[in-house]
Amino acid sequence: LLTQFIRLDSILDSSVDGKVSLLVQRGGQDVEVELTVGDLHAITPDRFVSVAGAAFHDLSYQQARFYAVTLQNPGVYCCEATGSFRFDGSEYGWLIQTIDNKPTPDLRTFIEVMGGIADRSRVVVTYKHLRDMHTLNTSILLVDRHWSKTMRMAVRNDKSGLWDFTTLAEPLPPLAPVPRKANFVKMEGAAHPQAVDIVRLFVRVGANMPLRIDGFPRSRKTGFGLVIDAEQGLVIVSRAIVPYDLCDISLTFADSIIVDGKIVFMHPLQNYVIIKYDVSLVKAPVKSAKLATTPIKQGESTIFFGFNQNYRPVVAKTAVTDITTVAIPASASTPRYRAVNLDAITVDTSLSGQCGSGVLVAEDGTVQALWLTYLGERTGHTNKDVEYHLGLATPALLPIIEEVKSGRVPNLQILNLETQTVQMSQARIMGVEESWIERVESEDPERHQLFMVRKVDAGNTGGLAEGDVILTLNDRLITRVADLDVMYNNAVLRAVVVRKQQEVSLDVPTVPTSELETDRIVVFCGAVLHRPHHAVRQQISKVHSDIYVSARMRGSPAYAYGLAPTNFILAVNAVPTPDLESFIRETSKIPDNTYFRLKVMTFDNVPWVATMKKNEHYFPTVEFAKDPSLREGWKRVTYEDGTAKKGEGEMAPEGAEEGGGDGEVQVEG
Repeated sequence: LLTQFIRLDSILDSSVDGKVSLLVQRGGQDVEVELTVGDLHAITPDRFVSVAGAAFHDLSYQQARFYAVTLQNPGVYCCEATGSFRFDGSEYGWLIQTIDNKPTPDLRTFIEVMGGIADRSRVVVTYKHLRDMHTLNTSILLVDRHWSKTMRMAVRNDKSGLWDFTTLAEPLPPLAPVPRKANFVKMEGAAHPQAVDIVRLFVRVGANMPLRIDGFPRSRKTGFGLVIDAEQGLVIVSRAIVPYDLCDISLTFADSIIVDGKIVFMHPLQNYVIIKYDVSLVKAPVKSAKLATTPIKQGESTIFFGFNQNYRPVVAKTAVTDITTVAIPASASTPRYRAVNLDAITVDTSLSGQCGSGVLVAEDGTVQALWLTYLGERTGHTNKDVEYHLGLATPALLPIIEEVKSGRVPNLQILNLETQTVQMSQARIMGVEESWIERVESEDPERHQLFMVRKVDAGNTGGLAEGDVILTLNDRLITRVADLDVMYNNAVLRAVVVRKQQEVSLDVPTVPTSELETDRIVVFCGAVLHRPHHAVRQQISKVHSDIYVSARMRGSPAYAYGLAPTNFILAVNAVPTPDLESFIRETSKIPDNTYFRLKVMTFDNVPWVATMKKNEHYFPTVEFAKDPSLREGWKRVTYEDGTAKKGEGEMAPEGAEEGGGDGEVQVEG
C-alpha cells in the first residue's frame, strides 16, 4: 500500500526502462495495470546548438507537459529567437517544423539540414508556437553564417559543471548572385501619370544589424530608398533605416529582385545614407531620380507619393503647409543618432503621418523633397521610440550626390554644435544691433530669424560657445539651415557672433566627420564597448573616457554585476584605461574566473566601482575593427587567455539588452 510519494518515487527510480505493476481504483473498481517506466533524463535536453545567431534544442518534458504537446517529433525548439531566426511576436517558444522544405522533427535532423545551407541563402521556414499549435506560420529567412560563422553544439558536462562547446560545421560559401528580370507595378487610375511613374525610382531597403551599437534600439529595420543614379546603382535612404555600417543591407526591386547593398556615405547631420548596389544583377526598368535644383516654397502645390505601413504605394495631391527649422528631441536614456540643424517640410495630407518613406514630386516627375523617417526620443512612460515623418528639400543634397557620383567619398567638415532659431524680438534683447536686424529683413523676406548656439558638443575647445547668436560665417548672413552648408568644405570659418551683448569676430574650427563614426568595437564580459558616438558627445558636457558601454548581453557578467548602457569605464584594477587599446591590454592580464574592479562613471557624472568576475568560456573578448577588404567590411579577433586567437571570433547567441529597451531586447551579440 502506497501512502507516501517518497516510496512511489523510490520504486519508479529503481525501475527505469523496466516495468511496474500497479493496483489502482477507478470508478470504485480495482484495476491492475502494468506500466513501462521511462527515463526522465532522456527527455530533458542536455545539449543545444547555436547557429545563425539563434539557439536550439529538443523540446523538454517540462515544456511539453505544460503546453500538452507530444514529445514524438514535435519540431526543434528555438530557445533564443535571435539573429536570422528573429520571428515576429515572441522571443522564444517556437517549434521549427521545416527549413528549406526539409522536416526538422528533432535536433539531430535540424543539424543536418542547417549544415547544408549556404551563407546568405534565403530559405522558407515553417514553425509553430507552443501557445498555438493549431497555426503553422511561414517565413522567408536570410541565413547568416558570416557574422555567426560556426555551428556549435554545447553539451552539459556533469563533472565540470560547464557546457562544453564543439564546432559542428563551418559555413558553406554563399552562392553567386544571378541577374533577374522584373517589372514595376502601374497605377493606372492616377491623375498625374508622370508623377506616379516615380514608383520605378523606389527600392525597398532592409537592414539587419548583428550587434547593437551607437545606441540604436533595433536589430532589423525596413523602409524605402530613392534611386538617385540607376547607371551607377546609388540609392538614398533614411538613417533611421540604416543607422551604421555594421549591418547587412538588402535591396528589393519591384517586389521581385533582391540584391545586396553597401554603404557609400553616411551624412552626420541630415539623416540620410547613400547605398550602392550591383546594377548588373537588376534587369528591371529602374529610373534615376530627377532632383529639383530650386527649393520648394511654403504654400506651393505638390504631389505626395509615399509607402504606408503595408509597403503599398499611396499618392495624394497636396500643398506645403510649412517649412521650418525643427529640433528632433534627444533621447535622454539612450543617446543615438538624430538629425540636427534641419529645415523640415510638412504637407496638408493625412498620408504624410502614415508613410515613413516617400517623396514630394512635381507633376512632371521632378523630385522636390525626400520624405524621411527621423528617429526621435524614447518616451518614459511607454518606453516606445518616437519616429517623426518630415520632408527634406532636394537642393541641399545635390553637392554631395554629385561628389558621390564622381566616385569620391565626401569627407565633410562640420560645426560640432546644435542651433535653435531666434526671432528678431529675441535677437534685439540679446544684443543684436538694428543694422543686422534690418539686413536680415531685407536679405531674407521669408525668414526673419537668426540662429543661436543651443548646445556645443563635448570636447569642443575654442570657437563658438553656448548662447552665441550667429550673424555671419565667412561673410555670409546665416538665416536658414542651408546657409550653414558653408562649413562642409572649410577647416576654419570666420564667424561674427553676438556674445553676452557684444559683437565678436572669431575663427571657428570645424570637425572632420570621419572621426564621428564608430570604427572599433570590443565585446567584453557581455558588454559592448566603443568610443562615445556623436550622439553622446552632443548630449553630454564632458566625455569621461573613450570607453562607452553601448549595450550588454542578457545573462552576462556585465548584466549580472550592473555595468549598464551609457556608463563610461575609467580604469581596470585601478590602472587608468582612457581608450580601448589600454583597456584590452589591462583586461588581458586578468586570469579567467577571477574577480576584478572597474572604475565606472555614469552618464550623469556619478562615479562608482563595479566588481566583476571574468568568464571567457561563455563570454569571450571579441574585437571588431573596420576592414574594407572584407565583404562584411569588418574583421574580428577573439582573445583567449590574454592573447588573440587565430581565425575569426564567434559571437555568443545570448540576447543583448539596451538601456531602457522597447521590448525588443533579444539581439545576437
